[in-house]
Amino acid sequence: MSSLFQSTKGCAKQQNIHPTPTMEQDNENWLKRNGEGAAALGSGVLIAAAWGLGDEFHLWSILIYCLAFAVGGYVKAKEGLHTLFVDRDLDVNLLMIVAAIGAASIGYWTEGAVLIFIFSLSGALETYTMDRSSRDISSLMGLKPESAVLITDGVETLVAIEELTVGDIVLVKPGERIPSDGRVLEGSSAVNQSSITGESIPVDKEPNDEVYAGTLNGQGALFVEVSQPSESTLFAKIIRLVQEAQSEKPASQLFMERFERLYARIIISLTVFLIIVPPFVFHWSWNDAFYKAMVFLVVASPCALVASIMPAMLSAISSSARKGLLFKGGAHLENLGGIKAIAFDKTGTLTAGNPVVTDVYSYQGYDEAVILKIAASMESLSEHPLAQAIVLEAQSRELKLERPTDFQAHTGWGIEAKWNGELWKIGKPAFLDDCFRTPELSTLLDRLEREGKTVTIMHNSQGIAGVIALRDKIRSEAKHAVALLKELGVHVVMLTGDRMQTAQAIAKELDIDTVYADLLPEDKVSRIRELKQTYGNIAMVGDGINDAPALAIANVGIAMGAAGSDAALETADLVLMNDDTGLIAEAIVLGKRAKTIIKQNLIFAMSVIILLIITNFVKGVSLPLGVVGHEGSTILVILNGLRLLRQRKIIPAQRSH
Repeated sequence: MSSLFQSTKGCAKQQNIHPTPTMEQDNENWLKRNGEGAAALGSGVLIAAAWGLGDEFHLWSILIYCLAFAVGGYVKAKEGLHTLFVDRDLDVNLLMIVAAIGAASIGYWTEGAVLIFIFSLSGALETYTMDRSSRDISSLMGLKPESAVLITDGVETLVAIEELTVGDIVLVKPGERIPSDGRVLEGSSAVNQSSITGESIPVDKEPNDEVYAGTLNGQGALFVEVSQPSESTLFAKIIRLVQEAQSEKPASQLFMERFERLYARIIISLTVFLIIVPPFVFHWSWNDAFYKAMVFLVVASPCALVASIMPAMLSAISSSARKGLLFKGGAHLENLGGIKAIAFDKTGTLTAGNPVVTDVYSYQGYDEAVILKIAASMESLSEHPLAQAIVLEAQSRELKLERPTDFQAHTGWGIEAKWNGELWKIGKPAFLDDCFRTPELSTLLDRLEREGKTVTIMHNSQGIAGVIALRDKIRSEAKHAVALLKELGVHVVMLTGDRMQTAQAIAKELDIDTVYADLLPEDKVSRIRELKQTYGNIAMVGDGINDAPALAIANVGIAMGAAGSDAALETADLVLMNDDTGLIAEAIVLGKRAKTIIKQNLIFAMSVIILLIITNFVKGVSLPLGVVGHEGSTILVILNGLRLLRQRKIIPAQRSH
């Protein structure tokens, strides 16, 4: 492969694949981000100018107040009128504009203008805080590679990533982002994968290692063979999940939006009632009745209630994304905060999914290393995972393998071949000739199987020569993850297609109480249904295609992001980008905190509304004070939701290794 590196001479054909934004586009983007805040500020300046003119220049002050109304209220009025005429509904924006115009119509120009100013200011702050809370997620978009250096017959060509196809070879220079998922062909470097997995420490990459689009190459040059088209990379999947997370609303928010529409109708009706009835019943003046009605319209509007949920949800989603927890929407975070039980698939989730040799027993005077060498030599011709594990163990001990002859595979049982001229068999215990079975061997096999190990037996013409035991390695964080979940009061269950003895051995080591084994994919679905009937809210954690149906039927499906199949990633509601199951407990606590903060916001917002309404009719509330109280509560609930942005360790416990 060295010729590949030497053949590139930095002769990339330069082409402007993605032109830089024009000044018009920059201005348009600035207006989208800051236009509402600038309008609020302009409105405030105009109000100050009009107030400074006073009664001496009454006409001029009214004209400036009108300009302040137009500048500060344009955005909200546009939204309110769109809701009224297009959606044929009412919203809080229209209520505020009506209240401000109503105040001005009875001579309270300053109060009406201040209402517009504070309402537009709170809207600008809400826009800013919503943007701030989702910035960590949306910033992923900026990490998307736009171009790649394609190597064709030793010539470098700069192309758009959409032009790459599977099998292409690309050059990734130091400091560049890797343009596509692929396999390193040549070179070595440390790659920062934090944008994909949340790992803070760069990962060393060498030939045959996998790399992901959007990750940042370190100091070495890498030649990478493309394994996925641009639309199918792990990074592209993350972006799709991000878009879903930003657009999907939790059930509480959907309820609040329905409630807002109904509530707005009620407030408008009561406002009309307060304008018409009191002058006849309580002999109020029309001005007093209209003024109190306008104050009521302001203080009773549900601004703070509406802002109680989404800022908190987006803040929590943003915070979790920085830890490698990718939610597909706020609804799933809300559901996760209320789960009572969680079911884990075993292989690839609680275990690494790669069997390793744990025990080697030798007989007939053979040395343990010789038995392992013979077994690995024979298994070197097999693609079975257990065979590969034996070969890897022999290679790790630096044993020199010798190719067998007359190799024959017996599917589902084992293999036989000649090694050094002698016929050997290796495979399941059932593959053993009955004449070679002894009570001592049966006792050994029973013990190994109770320990959750898979047993491979070797024998030649003279009888048993060796026993090799293998077991899927438990993930380093799995025991800690289960312990944290149990501390939170969550019942932990294991679902697996493996044998019951193996499953129970793993469960005992991880302190899992409930185990279901020998399950087909449809059996896992049935078990999830049963658990839902028993516990209510259920989460399911899996990584394989066979887990996808169970992930779909659970209240919250959780997929392993790095090792998980495409089907599991598409079906799941939460993706663990670095496969760290220990983060599930943190996600649950984050969901509980989000629900608590939302509850605090709703109670506080409703209390302020009720207090201001009662005070308005008992003692009287000035319009500016009503505006400050109502809009101040809106800002406070938004800021309270932003507390979830803080990156602190939710579970301060040490992980088991």
